[in-house]
Amino acid sequence: MNEIESVGQGVLLTSPAEPGPVRHERPWLFAFLIAPVAILANGLAGGVLSYLFRQHGVPIERASAILALLVLPQTIYFLWSPITDLFVRRRTWMMMGAVAAGGMIALAFQQPDLSATRAVAMMFLGACCGQLVTSSCGGMMGTLHGERRRLVASSAFQAGSLAFGAMAILVLTTLSQRMTLGMLGCAAGGMIAVPALAAFGSPEQKRVSEETLGHTLAAIGREFKAAFLCWRAVPYIAVATFPMASGAAIGLLPGAAQDYGVSTAHMAWMNGAGGAFLTGGGALAATLITPRVRATVSYLVCALVNVMVLGVLWLGPMKPGTYYLGATLYLFTIGTCYAMYTAVSLEFMGKSGKSGSSRYSIYNSMGNVPVAYMTALDGLGAKHWGTRGLAGTEAVLGGVGGTLLLLYFLARKGAVAAAGEAAIPG
Repeated sequence: MNEIESVGQGVLLTSPAEPGPVRHERPWLFAFLIAPVAILANGLAGGVLSYLFRQHGVPIERASAILALLVLPQTIYFLWSPITDLFVRRRTWMMMGAVAAGGMIALAFQQPDLSATRAVAMMFLGACCGQLVTSSCGGMMGTLHGERRRLVASSAFQAGSLAFGAMAILVLTTLSQRMTLGMLGCAAGGMIAVPALAAFGSPEQKRVSEETLGHTLAAIGREFKAAFLCWRAVPYIAVATFPMASGAAIGLLPGAAQDYGVSTAHMAWMNGAGGAFLTGGGALAATLITPRVRATVSYLVCALVNVMVLGVLWLGPMKPGTYYLGATLYLFTIGTCYAMYTAVSLEFMGKSGKSGSSRYSIYNSMGNVPVAYMTALDGLGAKHWGTRGLAGTEAVLGGVGGTLLLLYFLARKGAVAAAGEAAIPG
């Protein structure tokens, strides 16, 4: 049975690393392992469906309601993610989730009306299945040896999510001009399912539940209690839910572009393919951060840099150059923050143990909380103080939250670093 040790600020599983030669861990592979859910959530639900609904005359209020429903699984997938910690290997769950998601999307597109209840239900089930990929990846990343590999995996995970999502929008919108809806659905389903084959190149994962189901569930319960039901979890929960590095302005920047005198074409590129390139590049840049610094500290420093670049949009002149510079710096630094947040998730989780996928899913879902409330607060800032108020609100709230947490973790730096060295074998 795995032994759980609660030391410093994280919950650290001191059992031996799960098998698989360290030299074959391939942390960069997570850029491809996350591709199925990236194509489904970031590509299809995040752009293509809106375009298709418009082309087929679906009323905007109906389209908005459907898209909001399809985004919901990204927030609540912790409800069913525990299944990926049971019965079969995590990489098996990942492949099953991707294939099931691709199949449901293909079936949904065979319906005469893509906005009909049956089609929407199939797409929703597909989105739920797709989140099994996310939870499985989280559990698999928790088995990696050493902070450097975990940092590379976190960067690849985020960069792949952004890159494959942007690619899906480009490919599927192009194909929609040449294919029937049914054929387009088959193409989308194939794009979602096929990347899951990359799991065959992942480190060998032993079956998590090698003991009886009762013993496995008891071990999972102990790991959850040690992870979340203790004071040591509080600062990590604050990192997840505080307002810094939420990325909320990403969805609001397109609407603010015209106030800076930016043309529609330039706005579309900056917040479309160009934006995906910038955020993906920022995520990859996280690999340059030294693993000698704890992930929480590195994340908070990146978050404060992200806050500072918001000052360009907040205080700069209302000209196109201000928008281009501010948006470029913001998107790049938020990509780095996203990668580092994944690294923080792995730091908090420690070793995967028997409940790694479940614990990762819960903590990762918490990161969506500030996106929701900061989007609303940014909008209120713009309403009361004009376009500058959008960036100013996010900068002030994020700066205060990030500074407070950074001071706390710096004060606890020695204890946290010592815990990490003791818990993660070479």
